[in-house]
Amino acid sequence: MIIAAFRAIETEQDLERLKGRNGALAVWFTGPDCRVCKDLKPKLAAIFYRHFPLIDLAEVDCSGLPAVAARHQVFSVPTLLIFFEGRESLRLVRNFSLQDLRDRLQRSYDLFFL
Repeated sequence: MIIAAFRAIETEQDLERLKGRNGALAVWFTGPDCRVCKDLKPKLAAIFYRHFPLIDLAEVDCSGLPAVAARHQVFSVPTLLIFFEGRESLRLVRNFSLQDLRDRLQRSYDLFFL
């Protein structure tokens, strides 16, 4: 099975460049000890690959980049932020279902890309 890949963010500038360059970007904020993050990541990648292929994916390790997490007001993991044209459009934190993600993202995706 082919799934989309998350690009690892190394610096705050990397993330800002991606937000400015891409029309749509999903940023997965995670931590090294977050089991839920590890379990959800491949499922998220598969959803983006199948249903939202035009959204680029990035991943921020909050333990390595706490300033980036704080700048985006991410205080718990997992957190998924969706940006369209550099502006935050959707925020899902901790307990969310994959169906909820699909339902909430579909309309914005359709309006932006179709």
